[in-house]
Amino acid sequence: MSAATVTPDARIPLRGHLRHTGALVRRNLLWIRQDPESLFDAVLMPVVFTLLFVYVFGGSIGQALGGGQDQYVQYVVPGLLAMMSLTMAQGVGTGFNQDFNSGVMDRFRSLPIGRGSVLIAKIVVELARMLVATAILLAVGVLVGFDITNWGGLVAAVALTAAFGSGLMWVFLTLGVTMKNVQSVQAMAFLVMMPLQFGSSVFAPPSSMPGWLRAFTDYNPVSALADASRGLMTGGPVAHDLWLTLAWSAALTAVMAPVAVHKFRTKS
Repeated sequence: MSAATVTPDARIPLRGHLRHTGALVRRNLLWIRQDPESLFDAVLMPVVFTLLFVYVFGGSIGQALGGGQDQYVQYVVPGLLAMMSLTMAQGVGTGFNQDFNSGVMDRFRSLPIGRGSVLIAKIVVELARMLVATAILLAVGVLVGFDITNWGGLVAAVALTAAFGSGLMWVFLTLGVTMKNVQSVQAMAFLVMMPLQFGSSVFAPPSSMPGWLRAFTDYNPVSALADASRGLMTGGPVAHDLWLTLAWSAALTAVMAPVAVHKFRTKS
């Protein structure tokens, strides 16, 4: 193993890390331009999920909310914003694993670049994809009747979603670097995502759920993100869910970022 391979990030100055990260972000964006199909999930998923939940479940759940389909649109669009953070975060893990299996990461680890820069560049590009998906989600939401009454709250909700999504990406980066193949990453991601998505307040209010599931929903960070986004975008209590989401985002980053960098550095 060459000396460059084992050079710790601490020996590279901050300016070097920033330069490496910028170069790798540019590399990843150029790759997307050459392979525009990689944007299909960011473009199509918000459209499919919005139309599916609004027109399939909107009437019945809207009545439970005391209104109709229009009431459900106001409820579900902020929830779908939270769901995007989960769905798009999964992509960074599968993409990272593909890069390993193709040998690209072996090339990166042979160069005198910061190991953290490789992972941060992946997160930056994935956040850009998340913003594309968010913009499409909101556009479709407006077309089906979502009423944006607080533009400042909308910006805050998008920023909160990006903060939580970036913290969650460290989890999926760790899965991407530890799992043997893309199928294993996807299977593990499914086990993580399904309980968080459907055991939450994203699609329906938890008041009708059984007690054990409602208890899980109360501690589910995705519920906190969905409720905070709802309060910011359409009005309602915000403080508790906002601080809870920020705490989860910080905790995920603080715990999983060092693990992901260590696994990347030591992967054989």
